[in-house]
Amino acid sequence: MQKRKLGNSGLEVSALGFGCMGMSFSYGPPKDKQEMTSVLRAAVERGITFFDTAEVYGPFLNEELVGEALAPFRDRVVIATKFGFDLSPDLDPRGMKGSPGLNSRPEHIKQAAEGSLKRLKVDVIDLLYQHRVDPNVPIEDVAGAASG
Repeated sequence: MQKRKLGNSGLEVSALGFGCMGMSFSYGPPKDKQEMTSVLRAAVERGITFFDTAEVYGPFLNEELVGEALAPFRDRVVIATKFGFDLSPDLDPRGMKGSPGLNSRPEHIKQAAEGSLKRLKVDVIDLLYQHRVDPNVPIEDVAGAASG
């Protein structure tokens, strides 16, 4: 499998990445957890090292699935996740009641990152980025919060 370096940090990933959204969001109800775990682990065995998720997928379910499924390979994979949505606490377990609003205020980014760390069961988020631009928050504030 070919590799790619992302940015200047030295983060290296497989040229082919694995977008995990459809496993628990957007394309019907969440898929069978054991089956999706098998799919993710088979991808690692075939050389995929870059996996993309987000707190909004599920919401929250996808990060939990990815974290658990990839735990045995943590030293071999890079997990990217995203922030930027205001996920209301009154969510239906089957998904969101309507579209979430945007929220990239620095205090919310910190809260979102802490939640992602717990759901992914990791000490470090390899790649964290903004899912959608929040026009109400200066990009410099977003960048400062996301990098610190």
